[in-house]
Amino acid sequence: MSKLQLAVFNTQPPLFLGGVERRILETAKRLQSEVDTTVYSGTKAGLRKITKLDGVTVVPCFSTDRVFPLDNWTFNQTLKRKANTIKADVYEVHTASGYGLLSAFKKKGVTAASVQTIHGVLADEYAQANLRGGLSLRAKVANLFMWQLAKHEEESAKKATLIVTISEYSKRKILEHYNVDSAKIRLVPNGVDTERFKPNGDCTRIRQRIRAGDRQVVLFVGRLIPRKGLSYLIEAAKQIVKERKETLFVIVGNGPLKNRLVADVEAFGLADNFVFIGDVSENDLTELYSCVGVFAFPSIQEGQGIALLEAQSSGVPVVAFDVSGVAEAVRDGETGLLVKPGSSGELAEAVLKLLSDERLRLKMGAKGREFVSRELSWDVCAQKMLKVYREAKETV
Repeated sequence: MSKLQLAVFNTQPPLFLGGVERRILETAKRLQSEVDTTVYSGTKAGLRKITKLDGVTVVPCFSTDRVFPLDNWTFNQTLKRKANTIKADVYEVHTASGYGLLSAFKKKGVTAASVQTIHGVLADEYAQANLRGGLSLRAKVANLFMWQLAKHEEESAKKATLIVTISEYSKRKILEHYNVDSAKIRLVPNGVDTERFKPNGDCTRIRQRIRAGDRQVVLFVGRLIPRKGLSYLIEAAKQIVKERKETLFVIVGNGPLKNRLVADVEAFGLADNFVFIGDVSENDLTELYSCVGVFAFPSIQEGQGIALLEAQSSGVPVVAFDVSGVAEAVRDGETGLLVKPGSSGELAEAVLKLLSDERLRLKMGAKGREFVSRELSWDVCAQKMLKVYREAKETV
């Protein structure tokens, strides 16, 4: 049997290794014997020529490499122009990254097997931001762009042969916000590489790098964007430091809010308790996860949260808000603690509870690894996606 030819579209190249990008690479790596995957991405993170990553072909498509909405638009315009040259058995679009190509196919009367993979539902993200209120002028403009991208995501979902999403929460929000047929939706959660993300006994090197010394460490990994809720963690840190003044908060990731967050930390007198280390290598990331006491994830809207899976696979207990897909990725009271959304006070109390109880940390860490190893590995995700690709191809 010949290999299935798959074309994947995502504005951010896999070089970013964010949640979406990690899913694309990890799935493609595990399906190489049955699927030839070509990923089409924007010209960002230094992607200027066709590149091979773990056996996966990555093709650059011109984008502005500036503000995401503009990047997305220019990327989609490039895809429209390439419509005649991109050939595959199945086309997979992530979020609002390939609406240009699908529109071009429709205009040409081409019927293509396509899969729309929706992570955190963009329309839900837009609605949640409006509900929170208190947006700055810049945030309001950004949210308007989010509304427009949500329209494109809905458009792609309507045109797709099948829709994939990562949690029951995201499925509910798709049906709430988008006028699509529920019979087209398939649930395929994200996964984690349990061989790479695992408990590590030697923490000397990574703790030296972050200058932790003997201090207890609370880790965050993710984009520094509004919905990740870092402001709640900083507010919680004021309470945590009052009781455990040596606590160190290590923030991994970059994003548009970085300068503001750093300024807030300094204004609250917490500069000695926070380290912003930006993006890190894969080796550093795996060591960081396994060498901290608590993983804090104050996101206020999340389809699932790959970082939650990585932390649990590394044997680290999680503290997070009880929101959206997070409640499906963490077993409250078993692998971590889920608290009232938006409550910095409860977030602080949960972190303090774990920092002060080593036996509880170890117990929850072990349960977390057991949970994701059994139910949320990339091997499981890849096989489910292969089934979806074959179904889409056979449907058209």
